[in-house]
Amino acid sequence: MSSNPFNLNGKIALVSGASRGIGRAIAETLAAQGAHVIISSRRAASCAAVAAEIRAAGGSAESLACHAGELNDINALFGRIESDHGHLDILVNNAATNPWYGHILDTDPAAFQKTVDVNLRGYFFMSVAAGRMMRAGGGGAIVNTASVNAIQPGNLQGIYSITKAAVVNMTKAFAQECGEFNIRCNALLPGLTKTKLAGALFDNEEVYQRVISKIPLGRHGEPEDMAGAVLLLVSDAGSYINGAAIVVDGGLSIASAL
Repeated sequence: MSSNPFNLNGKIALVSGASRGIGRAIAETLAAQGAHVIISSRRAASCAAVAAEIRAAGGSAESLACHAGELNDINALFGRIESDHGHLDILVNNAATNPWYGHILDTDPAAFQKTVDVNLRGYFFMSVAAGRMMRAGGGGAIVNTASVNAIQPGNLQGIYSITKAAVVNMTKAFAQECGEFNIRCNALLPGLTKTKLAGALFDNEEVYQRVISKIPLGRHGEPEDMAGAVLLLVSDAGSYINGAAIVVDGGLSIASAL
């Protein structure tokens, strides 16, 4: 292990959902440690803007748009990575959607399908494509952004919570079957974090205060709070962490209900 086990010099990293929020913070952190980061999300202009800011700060980054819920987009993305770089060392599956906030019995079928396509099918086939490249290259690291909702379903967030629970088990399946290729796969479980995706919770002051009152640290998380955990998981500092579900929630999930 090097004197700086967090050093990512020479690594190629792909971060989906990296145009804002947690994904952007992760991309910026990986670039700061020397990785060449591929910024990906649905909107090409937003990706390009983040990549430009990373380069302006002295990092190495490019942008490649991809809709994580579309298999054709995923195949095109990895084809481009293969032709341009020849290998991939790090994948962070972070793109996610939560179009349904309401009672589980009223779940809209279109919202159900969109949530499954992006949060689960997209993560799966991105991991398959990345895993094949990593196998050919001698190894790599995959991190899947799940949620504390994987442990305890969020109220009125039924299908989102279900997909995030599935992501945790999917992570373990990849970790179990790909370890022989020196591919590690772990999951990040953020708690309440200030992002656009969690906007509904922040917009409801009563709900927000109720959640904050249960967090031992007494505050919500920021995207940057998640990035450090991901850096650990993809770097040599976390070289023996495989199949783990790392909870980053300020202590919410262990707080007493009393």
